[in-house]
Amino acid sequence: MTTKNDINYSTALHLSTFMGYVFPLGNIIAPFVLWTAKKGESPFIDAHGKSAINFQLSLLFYGMLLAICIVPITILTLGLGLIAIALAFIPYLIFKFSVIIQASLSANEGHHYQYPFVIHFIK
Repeated sequence: MTTKNDINYSTALHLSTFMGYVFPLGNIIAPFVLWTAKKGESPFIDAHGKSAINFQLSLLFYGMLLAICIVPITILTLGLGLIAIALAFIPYLIFKFSVIIQASLSANEGHHYQYPFVIHFIK
């Protein structure tokens, strides 16, 4: 049985990923700390914690892949790769914010949200 406390905690867990804008890697550390504190008490919190952390780790992984690909292009084209990153950053932020908000709203309604493009690092 999912309690209102589980629902509120799971919603806060998803929203805690915004801590990455407050301190480095806060988008991973904050939900990890919240998740590990309560994962054994509720399967609902456990599922939402894994989901939020996997999404943030996936974004980190994709960002590292992009950096590996863009650095040589930037060097060869005298900075055009940086312009491409700058132009892609706004849609990325819109995507990230909207997905996290959708996951938070879904958790608040007592449902599970499946993040898109997730690699399941934590099963």
